[in-house]
Amino acid sequence: MSEPNGTSARAAGPLATRTSGTVRIVGSGLLGASIGHALTARGVDVVLVDASPSQLRLAIDYGAGRAERPDDEPSLIVVAVPPDVTADVVQRELESHPDAVVTDVASVKLEPLRTLRERGVDLTHYIGSHPMAGRERGGAISARADIFVGRPWVVCRDGETSAYDLSLVEGLALDLGATLLEMTPEEHDESVALMSHVPQLVASLLAGRFVTAPDGSLRLAGQGVRDTTRIAASAPELWVQILGANAAPVVAVLDELASDLTEVAAALRDPDAPGARRAVADTIRRGNEGVERLPGKHGQNRRFDTFVVMIDDTSGQLGRLFGELGDLDVNVEDLRLEHSPGAPFGLAEISVVPDAVRRAIDGLEQRGWRIASTTHD
Repeated sequence: MSEPNGTSARAAGPLATRTSGTVRIVGSGLLGASIGHALTARGVDVVLVDASPSQLRLAIDYGAGRAERPDDEPSLIVVAVPPDVTADVVQRELESHPDAVVTDVASVKLEPLRTLRERGVDLTHYIGSHPMAGRERGGAISARADIFVGRPWVVCRDGETSAYDLSLVEGLALDLGATLLEMTPEEHDESVALMSHVPQLVASLLAGRFVTAPDGSLRLAGQGVRDTTRIAASAPELWVQILGANAAPVVAVLDELASDLTEVAAALRDPDAPGARRAVADTIRRGNEGVERLPGKHGQNRRFDTFVVMIDDTSGQLGRLFGELGDLDVNVEDLRLEHSPGAPFGLAEISVVPDAVRRAIDGLEQRGWRIASTTHD
């Protein structure tokens, strides 16, 4: 039986790694099991622990690690449990393994830290962290070794953090291919409210309008609405915990967003009123400016040109397209696919550096590809 979550990496042999000794992962869901797969592929001894016996057995069966033993002496412990029990589990692991460094990967950082401090827990060997990675579907069955590659990994150290302890947590993130960022817990929670938590609510609210929408309306859905609502498929149980634990920063962003929505709605109630069209244009323009600030490939604020290729709905066409782009010495920076049910073709939106777009379009057209649209001037 094949193991899709990391077999090829393990078959190639252990990779160079900064992480050594035994790593204990508490929680074998999506993040915990994914960390396990990535470390196991590098030859690291990974111990998995989970309150759910069935979840634990599943993660072990998929190769994310092994079951714990009485003689285990972990050097690093990763707590990957829901936010509402993070503080409890971190405290238990610190007290049970006083010589190990403990980190957690919860999506909120301030509330668990406050709870631990209020309890008087010795936090000398605790470092909060958070990989900005995930998928819409959770659980060990959805885990993948590569979900951290190129993704930010926030580390929240304090003045008492030793260089050795910090090196273990940073080494873990780097081994998994993540990009390190250092923030205070307050900075982290405010940042994820804007970049993760409010977008989840906006996507869910918009997708919620589809529940009572006519079937005819839904058949008009294109890639824009699919992109906007993709994360609306996330698990409600987890997000109730995340939003509750980070409520204040989320409410602050929501209040500002509500004010913006009120203003643009007022403008659209009377589009011919003085200043109404400018208000709408300014809303779109400010969105343009915000998107331009988002980091692009390799963490750079780079802009790419895009063009859309029509692809016949037959096997092998996408592979042929990539092969011919390679022949043209064109590197694909990003790709989005759209295919309407029943249509005989799909659309591939391809992003490339501006210097390559004309070469790509001309070369593909010479090879018989149909270009649907382009952002290139």
